[in-house]
Amino acid sequence: MSTSKQRVSDLRAFSEDQLNEEVLKLKKEQFNLRFQRATGQLENTSRVRVVRRDIARAKTIAAQKRAEQQS
Repeated sequence: MSTSKQRVSDLRAFSEDQLNEEVLKLKKEQFNLRFQRATGQLENTSRVRVVRRDIARAKTIAAQKRAEQQS
């Protein structure tokens, strides 16, 4: 679990633009993983779950930053 805490602190240091870029990068990876799974080439199946959660994490932090700027 220490890796996710480290990941969160890294993401919090990003600007909103950097977070959006990170989400795009992760979505591309998610697409590639889905494609690999569909063709039977995916070896590390747990990576799908990790990427999905990283996307949610980045989106959540971006939303929090937007909320802070508005208030």
